[in-house]
Amino acid sequence: MASYTTYAFEDLHTTITHPSMGQISVQGAGVGTITFAMANDVSAHDVGADGSVMTSKIKSGNGTIAIACQQTSDLHRWLLRLYNFLDSAPPREFARIGVMASSPDMQVQHTGEHVSIQKKADKPYQQQGQQVTWTLMAAKLTER
Repeated sequence: MASYTTYAFEDLHTTITHPSMGQISVQGAGVGTITFAMANDVSAHDVGADGSVMTSKIKSGNGTIAIACQQTSDLHRWLLRLYNFLDSAPPREFARIGVMASSPDMQVQHTGEHVSIQKKADKPYQQQGQQVTWTLMAAKLTER
């Protein structure tokens, strides 16, 4: 019998928290995509004159979390409130965002720690509603 797998974005449950602003949890509602990306290479090669290769293992764990959501969604409004709070908050509040996305069905869990907002999402206006993308920078990004 052939094996098969199933993917369903609605199975991904994402929670974004900040100690001073609370949290928001989403499970597909108003979300277009969530992309977890490591920021740096974890290895590099140095090639000698004779062609020998020295491999360097580089310890790195930071990355970005890009969240595209509908411009009228609760998630976008919450992130905008968070951005406005952080804009005038003391520096100690800035990188206190936490992100966790998990799906038991896909057997995956992503965690972002010491997260900050890279910039306010661009806001397009046109005849049809659009998605906006928030890019968050995580000092530590892990996947299990």
